[in-house]
Amino acid sequence: MKLQMKIGALTVGLALAALPAATAVAVPTYGPDYNTPPAKPAPPEHAKAYGLRCQGKSKKHVKGEKGTEFSRCVHGLKVQDFGPKCQGTSKKHVKGEKKTAFATCVVAAKNVSADKKAQEENAPAES
Repeated sequence: MKLQMKIGALTVGLALAALPAATAVAVPTYGPDYNTPPAKPAPPEHAKAYGLRCQGKSKKHVKGEKGTEFSRCVHGLKVQDFGPKCQGTSKKHVKGEKKTAFATCVVAAKNVSADKKAQEENAPAES
């Protein structure tokens, strides 16, 4: 009986020792160095994925600076899209109005750009 117990314990020990090696083989391999996932393609130029465009910027706050490098990058991209069109409009709420003048301007700018895009897509191709 003692011999059977020793053989059983040895078998269990070998199985437990081989377990990490077996799971390491099952892990999927990624990029060329097998440790990093493959890089995601950059969004198209017309996409408004500000967070993806600013990927890689630091999200750590630096004392004395307003916001993080990432938040400043995202804000800068938003301002580029809507700032010049609506610059100078008031951001103060007026009693009885649902939106500020700035918000109304931004919505109108979005609608105009969407209309232009739809017209370009529906325009017949010139030959």
